[in-house]
Amino acid sequence: MDRPAVILANADAVYDFYLDHQQNRQVARIAYATLARRFKPRVSYPAGAREEIRRLVYDNTRFIIAVNHLTESDPYTLAASAWASPLRPGIGRTRVLAKDELFQEPKQRKRIDMMGGIPVFRGKNHGLRAVSAAGSRMMDVSAERMRRGDDLAVFPEGTCNLEDATKVQHVGSGIGHITARARKLGVEPVLICIGLSYGPGSSKLKSASVYIDEPITDLPAKPIEIARVVAAGLQKAVDGAVAAY
Repeated sequence: MDRPAVILANADAVYDFYLDHQQNRQVARIAYATLARRFKPRVSYPAGAREEIRRLVYDNTRFIIAVNHLTESDPYTLAASAWASPLRPGIGRTRVLAKDELFQEPKQRKRIDMMGGIPVFRGKNHGLRAVSAAGSRMMDVSAERMRRGDDLAVFPEGTCNLEDATKVQHVGSGIGHITARARKLGVEPVLICIGLSYGPGSSKLKSASVYIDEPITDLPAKPIEIARVVAAGLQKAVDGAVAAY
């Protein structure tokens, strides 16, 4: 199937494509390893979290990975951290929600596709009414990919935090709706919150502090309640990353 242009008017074809798109896993592993050498993230965990994540990976658990958003390079920091963590086996079968504008330039789109990107048409760019149907389809595709065995990584703040890097911005209910739809397909996702810190007032992107918190296995039923758990868990992870910087 040809790669469709990632524009809102073409949303149906876009999500038909990303429902089935699969990157080359070996190429993805090489790319993630290269990013790990380049960005050199310093990954830390609370007691027991690393071992618990390993156990869940071994049990073939599906993860929803929530990450705070500070810079446009965060996806690369996340990829580098995945290589340096027990999440490494998920490389090549982790979908990453990414804003549609990242899919416009061909070279950049190739990189985003290699990382497992799924486009998101944001209300702040196109208007809430205009993106309603596309947003629902994106959630369905994300849930179905999880049913097929993929994990999902989300930056649930929706935009870069340019105010206070130590405080998580508002988390919308989208991540909760995706979780609820995955459950309807027979998947019980486990939440992993990852905090990023580049240091106080720093624009340096290398050697970020990355804090991978303990998995949250008992998520509530309603999407808005799930979003609240994500917001609290993400703040805890950010606090851990800041403290470990």
